[in-house]
Amino acid sequence: MTSRDDREMLRHHGDVDAAAGLLDFAVNVRLRRPPEWLHKRLVAALERLGSYPTAEDERAARDATARRHGRLPEEVLPLAGAAEGFALLPALRPRSAAVIHPSFTEPELALRNAGVEVSRVLLDPAEGYRLRVERVPEEADLVVLGNPTNPTSVVHPAETVRALVRPGRVLVVDEAFMDAIPGEEESLASERLPGVLVLRSLTKMWGLPGLRAGYALGEPELLERLGRCRPHWPVGTLGLEALIGCASPEAVRESERAATELVRYREELASDLGAIPGLEVGRPAAAPFLLLRSEQGSRVRARLRERGIAVRRADTFPGLSEDHFRVAVREPEENAELTAALRGILGC
Repeated sequence: MTSRDDREMLRHHGDVDAAAGLLDFAVNVRLRRPPEWLHKRLVAALERLGSYPTAEDERAARDATARRHGRLPEEVLPLAGAAEGFALLPALRPRSAAVIHPSFTEPELALRNAGVEVSRVLLDPAEGYRLRVERVPEEADLVVLGNPTNPTSVVHPAETVRALVRPGRVLVVDEAFMDAIPGEEESLASERLPGVLVLRSLTKMWGLPGLRAGYALGEPELLERLGRCRPHWPVGTLGLEALIGCASPEAVRESERAATELVRYREELASDLGAIPGLEVGRPAAAPFLLLRSEQGSRVRARLRERGIAVRRADTFPGLSEDHFRVAVREPEENAELTAALRGILGC
């Protein structure tokens, strides 16, 4: 059983830490609004809101996403955000699930709420939170892993992730931040592996948290099981239009450029923060955020908020403590504000 307090911790997300008027390092969304070309495309699609999304609309979204990953349309399931994919996991009827932590907490919450037995596989900070396949229970018929992992910013080698595949097991790989890694070399999105379900999001790269758009990739039979109990029209016209636009070759090239830029910003920020005594920076980092630790973590977060800066508390992630907090990677000017504030708080 999961207590009410535990459920509330699992439901905590960065948008709760952010508030109007604060410089937002709590939410991992690259843009404050969608790029102009995507905004115009969505505005044009408003003309179609007087009709239900059609089968042709969904097929176009599946086709575009399939081309983007070299898959078949039948291997794509549009979702109302990757979070919907986590909410649907109980439909797979696992007997015993394993969730690899620290990681995004919605999958565990959805499974526990459905009465599924969940084992937490806690990765070791002394090992850099790297995946150890032998720690995952063999009897687990559903395993959930983030790659790259939120909030540790660790990317696991695709070879290691593949080693989790077993007959009779569903492996769910949360790749919500994979498009922020240049080349996406450790992604399984384009691979046809039995029992592997890859979840993707448009939210982070394209500034679309209010739209809720994402997709699942996997075997057609597995996707059919996942979506069997969904209502009609689970993804609206705008979500389907976003999937089509963000899967275009031009959009993929733009995301690649953005990912390369984010690497530079992240490494500069990590270097600057790493020079502050009393502040630990989780390295190596691969995603557009950093996991930080200070023995005064709770006080540091409160003092940052007093200075108008929001960061993500991280004690709600299993395996982390009140000393931990996560910061998104922003552009250099904003990153400099965060660095200066932390230097002042920690007495540097």
